[in-house]
Amino acid sequence: MRKPIHLLLASGVVTAALVAAAPPAQADSGALVTLSAGHLDVADVAYEDGTLEVGVHDEDNDIEYAADEVKLVVKRQARVTVPASPDFAFLGTPGVAKVWILPEVQNSDLIWPGLAAEEVEPGVFLDDELALTVQSVAGPGQLAIYTENAVGQPAILADSGDGLPDTIALTAGDHSHANWAFDRSGAYCVTLRATGTLAATGQTITSAPATLHFTVKA
Repeated sequence: MRKPIHLLLASGVVTAALVAAAPPAQADSGALVTLSAGHLDVADVAYEDGTLEVGVHDEDNDIEYAADEVKLVVKRQARVTVPASPDFAFLGTPGVAKVWILPEVQNSDLIWPGLAAEEVEPGVFLDDELALTVQSVAGPGQLAIYTENAVGQPAILADSGDGLPDTIALTAGDHSHANWAFDRSGAYCVTLRATGTLAATGQTITSAPATLHFTVKA
């Protein structure tokens, strides 16, 4: 049975009023942004309002995140055999063991992990020196962060396999890349802190701990 037109209009007004009064939908505050490829500064050090901070910067989209807002995915494509040279024994048995590497040289299918202090103005810290400390790695395996020179020889920056903390030297205003290697699949929590000594006062300041969340795909 059709309703009279005045009842339809009245019901429409009530519905509109109820919609207007309803509270807006809230985003799930516990949801993490998943990042699995692209140029990401996974340790982005900034200095603002007298405080050092370590976050994550999506360089491709110019979006900054707190470390606990993102999940960093290491894809299956990152799994390779440890180079046969004994210089790479810190990753596992050379030429035999498998390891997942987010590479120093960009691969568009994987995260290209950067170490950045571009948001720190030169002259603020003594000699423009900053220290990024890898405090802890929790997960099923080990993490090694290292670079390679022009002839492929590694220089280890941090290695949870031989004990932590390890400290990586950064320079205010600079940006660099390194290999991040995981020797087992699974979930990892990597906790970092940044430290610097203010040039004007000699005061040493340290950031709050920032924990990165990696998922390494089997």
